[in-house]
Amino acid sequence: MTEAHPARSAPAAGLRLGFLGAGTMGGIIAAGLVAAGHEPGLIGVTSATPRTREELAARLGVRAFDSNAEAAAWADAVVLGVKPHAVAELLEGVREQIGDGTLVISLCAGLSTAALEAHLVPGARVVRVMPNTPSAVGEGMAGISAGAEATGDDLDVAAALMGAVGRAVVIPESQQNALAAISGSGPAWVFHGIESLVEAAVAQGLPRPLATELVVQTVKGSALVLERTGQHPSLAREAVTSPGGTTAAGLRVLDRRAVRAAVADAVDACVRRAGELG
Repeated sequence: MTEAHPARSAPAAGLRLGFLGAGTMGGIIAAGLVAAGHEPGLIGVTSATPRTREELAARLGVRAFDSNAEAAAWADAVVLGVKPHAVAELLEGVREQIGDGTLVISLCAGLSTAALEAHLVPGARVVRVMPNTPSAVGEGMAGISAGAEATGDDLDVAAALMGAVGRAVVIPESQQNALAAISGSGPAWVFHGIESLVEAAVAQGLPRPLATELVVQTVKGSALVLERTGQHPSLAREAVTSPGGTTAAGLRVLDRRAVRAAVADAVDACVRRAGELG
């Protein structure tokens, strides 16, 4: 069973957070934390590109560190935001600074907590997080899993980070690749569907701006119906589908084209690829 955590909460006061490799997602989370009330001076960022860390420091009021080792030595918890292929080198470079007293929170897709722990001192506390791009607008959905030594408090810290930019659920690590395929890659599936509906609307003669407005609002409203009512998607679909009507005619085409099976195959391919990357 997953455990849900509330949105837009800030970690415990006084916790120093070091974002090692504050790229797009790291910057989004740092900005969300500041907006949620976390003291900017207790957030530190590094980046291989000096311009990136200096821009974050100027915009958010956070601290910019010249090196990962410097930031890791300062922080109570470090957030790994580099590409998966760069994680081993990064961790080996800060192994002494992290020690066994610093919480390590990984945003790196596909990398298991065991793989991260292998580059750290024995007893290191690691939490794995899979965020998604809607975090940029405060509507993210993240999955959080504990490593071998991580505590409940560590999970709370990770959940608070992600709660500043959306929602978070605690899940077994064995479910992380499936979650990555749904909420991690899920926005791409949704954007693909929106794009397809817009193009179909344009083909029917609607102006593109109007078509886009119609589709985006329809998708947003449909999602809110499910969220606010708790209704099963099948029942919500049936409520829109009159016997022998236009919606039923369209759904028959989707069924003939095996759209449901295609979606399942896409998710399966994503899960397999996540396993390969890990």
